[in-house]
Amino acid sequence: MQVAVIGAGYVGLVTAAGLASLGHQVALAEADASRLLALESGEVPIYENGLVELVKWGRDAGRLTYHASNPEAVKGAELVLLCLPTPAGVDGRADLSYVRGVIDELALALDPKARFVIKSTVPPGTAVELNKRLANLGSDAAVISHPEFLREGSAVHDFLHPDRIVIGAHDEADVKAVASLYDSLATEMIATDPTSAEMVKYASNSYLAARLTFANTLANLCEAVGADIVDVLDGVGLDHRIGPHFLKPGPGYGGSCFPKDTLALIGVAEDAGYDFRLLKAVIDADDEQRRRVADKVKLAAGGGLRGRKVAVWGVAFKAGTDDVRESPASRIARLLVSDGADVVAYDPEGRDPDLRHVDSALEAVEGADVLLVATEWPEFSRVDLTEVARRMRGYRVVDARNLLDPRLVRKAGLDYLGLGRPKA
Repeated sequence: MQVAVIGAGYVGLVTAAGLASLGHQVALAEADASRLLALESGEVPIYENGLVELVKWGRDAGRLTYHASNPEAVKGAELVLLCLPTPAGVDGRADLSYVRGVIDELALALDPKARFVIKSTVPPGTAVELNKRLANLGSDAAVISHPEFLREGSAVHDFLHPDRIVIGAHDEADVKAVASLYDSLATEMIATDPTSAEMVKYASNSYLAARLTFANTLANLCEAVGADIVDVLDGVGLDHRIGPHFLKPGPGYGGSCFPKDTLALIGVAEDAGYDFRLLKAVIDADDEQRRRVADKVKLAAGGGLRGRKVAVWGVAFKAGTDDVRESPASRIARLLVSDGADVVAYDPEGRDPDLRHVDSALEAVEGADVLLVATEWPEFSRVDLTEVARRMRGYRVVDARNLLDPRLVRKAGLDYLGLGRPKA
């Protein structure tokens, strides 16, 4: 099938390369000239496991082409997949200006039987609104909701081995058209109306954010009563009704989805006249978690951060990606800076332009009073802790991911402070 993908961000680039690998002819349009230039020169501007190889295969096979012009990209396309940003506005609601702008631009540029497919995360009711918008513009094109469920760090795997494919459309022919993209994949297919499909994405991300926050707040309680959160959550997660996923305490959730989508869903609820107090509590608890970790570092430094050096291992919002958008690690590091700390960061892939970075984990701890483990990169668990102790001026390690083995940290002569872990 001939397909156009509008937007070469995390979702768009993975989707375009993935569809090419499934045998489709894909035209990828990107408005950012520098990103387009990088792609055309053979570079992949984001760090994502397996993506370089997938993009290269699509280009070499002649199935993936790049375009600066949206109208040029959609020529001959049967499906036009919109993978555009929907950032949070000042009130937390999703900003649909990019999506609406492209719809307006391409309304009369599509082939008569072509369809728009919304991959962007949009509030429930958006596809209905856009269908009306197209009709007012004189277009017969349909808008289909088809949310993505790609996890940064494993997006290529998720595309090729999806848990489910959700398609929201009122016309069975529209459902079949999108479903045919994935004929070679064996997975569960959910066909529903557009509004329900849009809600699936918000509900999934908000539930996962709530689950993570439950683990974090339970860790805080375990600290207060002297229980070990690792053992507690092992016991909880073995219940087949619950399972172990997203039950690891940390410094809060981040990335491009959870913070934005939880706020947006609250906006959706308010517009519908419903007070989503549960989700509001999740957001409040998540905000508190970052401050708690920063306060833990401050206490580890002796109660104040003026004149203290803090080594921060990790600034990406999670391991396996270079994405620092809404990263709890980055946000905590900035809190420490605002409290007077001299922060030196190391991350294998991520960079925060507002922080001072060095080239290795050991370089970061040179002369540090406190070490904060903020992102769960596996390489941090392999660093020689005896060498860490030798290089540090202080002796306290705040492990906000419970990544390190407390026994090995203490054996190296360092004081270990995890989340929800016993102090001794």
